[in-house]
Amino acid sequence: MTALSAIGAQPTFLIMYLLAFVLLYLGIVKKYEPLLLIPIAFGVLIANFPGGGMGVIQADPNGMVMVDGVQKNIYEMPLHEIAHDLGLMNYLYYALIKSGLLPPIIFMGVGALTDFGPMLRNLKLSIFGAAAQMGIFTVLLVALLAGFTPQEAGSLGIIGGADGPTAIFTTIKLAPHLLGPIAIAAYSYMALVPVIIPLVVRCLCTRKELMINMKEQDKLYPNKIEIKNMHVLKIIFPIAVTTIVAIFVPTAVSLVGMLMFGNLIKEIGADTNRLFDAASNGIMNAATIFLGLCVGATMTVDAFLNLQTLGIVAGGFCAFALSIASGIFMVKVWNLVAKKKINPLIGATGLSAVPMASRVCNEISTKYDPKNHVLNYCMASNISGVIGSAVAAGVLISFLG
Repeated sequence: MTALSAIGAQPTFLIMYLLAFVLLYLGIVKKYEPLLLIPIAFGVLIANFPGGGMGVIQADPNGMVMVDGVQKNIYEMPLHEIAHDLGLMNYLYYALIKSGLLPPIIFMGVGALTDFGPMLRNLKLSIFGAAAQMGIFTVLLVALLAGFTPQEAGSLGIIGGADGPTAIFTTIKLAPHLLGPIAIAAYSYMALVPVIIPLVVRCLCTRKELMINMKEQDKLYPNKIEIKNMHVLKIIFPIAVTTIVAIFVPTAVSLVGMLMFGNLIKEIGADTNRLFDAASNGIMNAATIFLGLCVGATMTVDAFLNLQTLGIVAGGFCAFALSIASGIFMVKVWNLVAKKKINPLIGATGLSAVPMASRVCNEISTKYDPKNHVLNYCMASNISGVIGSAVAAGVLISFLG
């Protein structure tokens, strides 16, 4: 009746338990992205006990799965039959994750918790959020040369966007069999932002560059455009962005549209306060729980312990680091031609991972000069990176899906 004999026959299960314990340690003790890392880690743990029936069974490209020795098309099976024949996690996975439902729902919650004010006050800085997406496409090309299919390469590259829901959504559309390792890599590197950003910054930036004081630069070269009614602009902005993205990259609307809708109901104020409260609390929390558990449950022994997974982990780190480096290099190019200098830490936050990346860069800045607070400037680039990564995901899905 126990799982001991099966574990003894296949000791690789122990590696998965160790991985789950490490992720739990990072989430509980180190407090790295605990809201997501803990559900994912627990999903990994419960999915790898033989006989438990909690691991997600990935369908082949034609949608076929093995059920009691019989090949069935998972997309033709009713949900109650999936729950009965394949278990709880497969029911949740195919109903909520494979359908693409939860990532946009989480984006709605993220939008409700996001203030676009810092970006709108420093709109020029959003260019660094766009530049940071170069890490995605660079790793995509390298992955193609390494033997990954175009769809797998696109899913691997999107890790460089440093946005977990975006990585999951893109992978569901392009390479669902890689969902587990890509999600783990994306969220793990997001959790390690306090380690990775300082490492890249030390390699690429000089002390003189990191000492650039943005408030002094603003005094020397004040903005010529003054925003008279920020509240109105904050309401118009999500509507305008959704419209523009829908016209040029319609495949990104499910992410960008929900992000902007969440932000819109926040900015309208009292009239939509109940909607804002639901989007940013109850709905967001429930979606996060199910997303984490289901993603973790895809991390079975057979799906994770292979050379391809190691390539994903390595490639994901490169994508992440290159995104940071791309933003920094864009600042260096800017400083060569512009009178108003930009602190390269602002470019380093051009990837997503809001607001952790901005807080980390602000801490680096104040180490060199305690009075040089760059948080609001970093947030401008950081927030634009969220939009940029969602648009990049839409482009990849359009061309590779």
